[in-house]
Amino acid sequence: MNEKVETIVSSGNRFAAEDHELDLKAINSAAVSLAHVGEMLTEMQKRIILKRLNYDNIVDYSDIPTGAVFMIEKIQNLSIEESLSILKEALVDHDDDVNFPTADYDFIKRLVEHEPSMIEEKTSCESIQAENNNNNNNNNNNKKIETINEKVTVESSSEINSSSSDNEEGQDFDEFKIVDWDLQVKLEAALIAYHSPYPEVRAVTDPFDDPMIPCETLRVYILGIIWTCIGTFINQFFAERQPAVSLGSAVCQLLLYPSGVLISKILPHKTLNFWKLSINLNPGPWTHKEQMLATIFYSVSNGISYVSYNLHAQKLELFYNNQWVDFGYQVLLILATNYLGIGFAGILRKFAIYPHKAIWPTILPTIALNKALLQKETKEDINGWKISRYRWFFLVFSFSFVYNWFPTYFMNFLSYFNFLTWFAPNNVNLVAITGSASGLGMSPIPTFDWNILNFNGALVYPFYAQINQYIGTVLAFFVIVGLWYSNYKWTGYIPINSSSLFDQHGNRYNVKNIVDENTLFDQTKYEQVGPPYYSAANLVVYGSFIALYPFSIVYEGFMNRKPIWNALKGLVHGFRNWRGSVYEGFYDPHTTMMKKYKEVPDWVFLLVLVVSIVLAIICVQIYPVQTPVWGIFFAVGINFVFLIPLTIIYATTGFSFGLNVLVQLIVGFALPGNGLALMFLKAFGYNINGQAQNYISDQKMAHYVKIPPRAVFRCQMLSIFVSSFLGLAVLNFQIENIPNYCSPTNTQKFTCPNSTVFYSASILWGVIGPKKVFSGLYPVLQWCFLIGFLLAFPCIAFKKYAPKKYTKYFQPTLMIGGFLYYAPYNLSFYTGGVYLSILFMWYIKSRYLAWWQKYNFVLSGAMDAGVAFSAIIIFFAVQYKEHYLSWWGNDVPWKGIEGMGGASRLDPADAPGGFFGLRPNQYP
Repeated sequence: MNEKVETIVSSGNRFAAEDHELDLKAINSAAVSLAHVGEMLTEMQKRIILKRLNYDNIVDYSDIPTGAVFMIEKIQNLSIEESLSILKEALVDHDDDVNFPTADYDFIKRLVEHEPSMIEEKTSCESIQAENNNNNNNNNNNKKIETINEKVTVESSSEINSSSSDNEEGQDFDEFKIVDWDLQVKLEAALIAYHSPYPEVRAVTDPFDDPMIPCETLRVYILGIIWTCIGTFINQFFAERQPAVSLGSAVCQLLLYPSGVLISKILPHKTLNFWKLSINLNPGPWTHKEQMLATIFYSVSNGISYVSYNLHAQKLELFYNNQWVDFGYQVLLILATNYLGIGFAGILRKFAIYPHKAIWPTILPTIALNKALLQKETKEDINGWKISRYRWFFLVFSFSFVYNWFPTYFMNFLSYFNFLTWFAPNNVNLVAITGSASGLGMSPIPTFDWNILNFNGALVYPFYAQINQYIGTVLAFFVIVGLWYSNYKWTGYIPINSSSLFDQHGNRYNVKNIVDENTLFDQTKYEQVGPPYYSAANLVVYGSFIALYPFSIVYEGFMNRKPIWNALKGLVHGFRNWRGSVYEGFYDPHTTMMKKYKEVPDWVFLLVLVVSIVLAIICVQIYPVQTPVWGIFFAVGINFVFLIPLTIIYATTGFSFGLNVLVQLIVGFALPGNGLALMFLKAFGYNINGQAQNYISDQKMAHYVKIPPRAVFRCQMLSIFVSSFLGLAVLNFQIENIPNYCSPTNTQKFTCPNSTVFYSASILWGVIGPKKVFSGLYPVLQWCFLIGFLLAFPCIAFKKYAPKKYTKYFQPTLMIGGFLYYAPYNLSFYTGGVYLSILFMWYIKSRYLAWWQKYNFVLSGAMDAGVAFSAIIIFFAVQYKEHYLSWWGNDVPWKGIEGMGGASRLDPADAPGGFFGLRPNQYP
């Protein structure tokens, strides 16, 4: 056997971390040919394995990929008995798993059904040893596997060609056809036991780990701090632009890579000793683990703090104009909310990192780019494509960088391609239905701007998730149209798709007209002004949000009841046995590999949680936030209840929604007339959720790339601290220096859609209060709770009892979630993405899987990178100082009603009494 192949350890127990390790430096020191690996297998059997691993396009078989070397060795050493046990368990585990490919599941089922009877009589020493090693791990699944065995029909083995002699000449074959039963049983089992059951994960991860690769180095901290500062500035600066521009984690890697290579050449090869700490300044070439850890360090700045919306709403003269909001208040608020999130992230590990079903589709492009930049790549010919991932990235990045100048600066009509409105820009009905800027965006060709095409992760989210959400968005379109044209609750007097609130004369509602000097509700002023009113789209969005909470808890709680219950038991056990391992009870191969590294104990995350709560209490005691201390504990408690099912949905589908609406409803009832308290507690209620999911997704990236959890924790804690202070500095700079900031007519697109929604919600649900909303203004909204609750039961019944071919990809939570995609966004932000999803996530993925695995996620990251970099240059070069290029192609999207922020169908002046809505004696 080849000496390099001998570095692949075979401990005989797949649940031991050592069984998943190899010496990457040794095995990459020279080429490993197909002949030197899997010596007990025939060449044809090896080619069957390569085809199933999508490595059959290799140009030179004298140098095969390390992943293929590892998997061939593991397949060779697996026993038939253990392989069958793995496959039978997988049939139970993935029965209703929407991310598990149907073709793979059906093939595994056929393999198990074709099990030759003689297998039962085999009692080799190998099988006895395998059984002894796995007894403890498989006890919990014995009953499930027995059920599978009862259902299996043992068919004649005459259909099975176990010799593969008919294929020795190497002709093409279908990898889902049984041609070598013994080999294919072990092959399918090895994919599950040593890699991943999901092709998306296999495309970006390795089935092995080398613990000796340098990871947490001084170089990581130097570059992490530098790029966190840069990223925080960019992401905070453009967060309130519509559409927003961000320097995502995948994009930052483009700059981290040359920075890492440069710093590895500059720093001296010297070791510094501080007491018991030894720091190697330059441990050698920049590694892919260092690259990923630096990316995770940066990633905290990728998602801006939710409290920035608080600070906009409180500080801006356009909104509340609270002059007492000083830097001290901002620091306490942002640190408390951000570190509360990381405290909860520790609790979520057992639900969203260690289970193999938590694939986190949103992080896969980042890992794909890491692989493209730093890991050795074998030459392949995939349908005529021989280009490397690295070159592919830079070609696409260059194209995206140049092209983005056209929709962003030279030809705005390519961005908001509202061509249907060009024929009659002042036609209210036409603009309301087809308008991209202020309408509902119903158009067959809505945009040619990647920033809009990829608004919902067209090349990232699973195809079924995109389609389920889009179905909901289309259904919502018809509901909104129905409300607007029927003038339900006076929506006809308001623009159809606005996120703002309006008074009875159709003007934007100003909260200062109904509050006193302490920013609390003033009944006398309110009786003069009257309540605010929602647009038709905003009314649908809030009704859907209210229905989604009870629906998701009932439906997702039932469908995921077993993993949730098991993880809860593990969490309780972890607190009781605080010295035990947090990995206990999880056997995913990636989790098994991570057992090599020391984890962060649960009590450490609990300590972060306690300190964050103390900071929040100090904040409400020092500043006039009008918020009781018990409200903080309420926000923490509600996250304990809801965060687990919401995170499970996010981890498996890529779809997320927060607790912001639920929190504001409860706080509005508990503290009526208090918009400040609502905004403060809403920040905690939502930011815990949002930041926890952001941090947990970073930890999942580390999990996939095998980065020590304690290194991730240290980097995240420091990154939060740095990004929090810098984010505040950028936010205050914008408020003080950008003219007309957050105004709907801001010419630089800084219209603050998120802060406007936040401000509007504080008025209706905080100052006015849900009691008034439900009792007199919009009583239909209170019934949405019941609608959501009751709707869950027929969906559960359909999912459970209907034929599987109809139910597997049915995801009603995502459909209801699609109703949320309005006010201020619309169909034009999603239709183009659906086209791309059909092409890449369904057609290409199903027919050209090898191409898709190699290039798809790199394509997505490269396009994002080009947009981000060009947008930054465009803004500071030609937009910040108002170098507007005036011509037809830039002016036409904003002609008429589109450029005015929309228009109502009915004139408020023509309403009875000269105003619409409730009469003064009817005000709730």
